[in-house]
Amino acid sequence: MMWGYNGSLGWTVLFGLITLISVITLIVLAVRLSAGTNDRRETGPPPGGPGTPGTGTTGLGTPGRSRARQILDERFATGELTQEQYLEQVRALGEDPV
Repeated sequence: MMWGYNGSLGWTVLFGLITLISVITLIVLAVRLSAGTNDRRETGPPPGGPGTPGTGTTGLGTPGRSRARQILDERFATGELTQEQYLEQVRALGEDPV
């Protein structure tokens, strides 16, 4: 006796596969969403915030300068780079050394 299954487990197997695929999809989505959240937290200040190039702020937020250029400026100011090294690296960035 098959207790109401009429000798076929087709629907049971199909339902089991659909459930398994759904659970795996939810896990993958949860991992991707949590990874995306962490990436956004580590990118630094929000656009237009302090220290963003081109915002017209003082200090690190000098208009038109990339973050790489700002780091070079800091290293030159603290004496980590000589003038020749600084100028060479600014030219390598493709920026005007003025």
